[in-house]
Amino acid sequence: MNAVTRMVGIKDVARQAGVSVGTVSNVINRPDMVSADTRARVLEVIDELGYVRSESARQLRAGRSRIIALLVLDMANPFFVEVASGAERAARETGLGVMLCNSAESPAEEADYLGLFAEQRVRGVLVTPADTTGRNLESFRRHGIPYVFVDRVVPSAEACSVSVDDIAGGRLAAEHLIEQGHEHILYISGPMHLTQCQDRRTGALAALAAAGLPPEALSHIEADRLDVASGRDAGARLLGMSRRPTAVFCANDLLALGVLQSLYAAGIAVPHEIALVGYDDIEFAAAAAVPLTSVRQPAYRMGRAAADLLIEETGDDAEAHEHRRIVLQPELVVRGSTLKSR
Repeated sequence: MNAVTRMVGIKDVARQAGVSVGTVSNVINRPDMVSADTRARVLEVIDELGYVRSESARQLRAGRSRIIALLVLDMANPFFVEVASGAERAARETGLGVMLCNSAESPAEEADYLGLFAEQRVRGVLVTPADTTGRNLESFRRHGIPYVFVDRVVPSAEACSVSVDDIAGGRLAAEHLIEQGHEHILYISGPMHLTQCQDRRTGALAALAAAGLPPEALSHIEADRLDVASGRDAGARLLGMSRRPTAVFCANDLLALGVLQSLYAAGIAVPHEIALVGYDDIEFAAAAAVPLTSVRQPAYRMGRAAADLLIEETGDDAEAHEHRRIVLQPELVVRGSTLKSR
């Protein structure tokens, strides 16, 4: 006959250790309240019986989860890996864990994940929105779970947000190319429903205007996604242009690396024939065949700051929390992809 396995409960531990259930609970949750001898005896029984506390039950009693969710646009992008690393570090220092999910730039997948977070009653959510209409989060808001925007500026009255000034970043990239003598620049973006892509183009146009160049000096190719494959496709479209630009500004480094592959395969010299600028300054940017000039975002600091805000909003002093909008500044990192040898 097969034996039926029964889960060991806290009452079993208390019975075998000869203590109350409350004492076992204190050993697990508040060990400083229990004498050393009693604590050692209870821990020995826990180890002997293989007792594992029910975290879901504990959360229901406490009314608060120890898990925060992080929903990003693309986990294949090293930028979001850095964001996640910063968020995870802040969470761990507070005894919390992070559930990491990828919307793949899809509003539909974003909605599915937000539904999952509501079902799991996570402590809070860090989110880089794929749905720029706001409908997904508007629906999620009714669950009363706090959320913080990451890499997105929002009105501070709605929720906290941590972002980088992408208009300033686009301006830095275009100003650098103009200083190098370029008067026809191609902007390669991801889907333009993404605010980040819009803002980086706005900044580039502002730099052209300040230099006395017309808006037509900035051509535009909109890629399907913000990844290397889409960059290669955009590079092929660039090569087919009747009037090729002398410089390219990409909305992120993965696009830029794909463009660089296309140009290299076609025998186009970078930067001598076409200069190239990326955005994010991921680790691979400096290691490219031609080291990539890029606009650096403080991704780790962004993730950490966002998690700190969420922890504050869901902590013991939540009633004193006020929504804040943190905007970090980008930095241009100049490398070989835009500097012609003299």
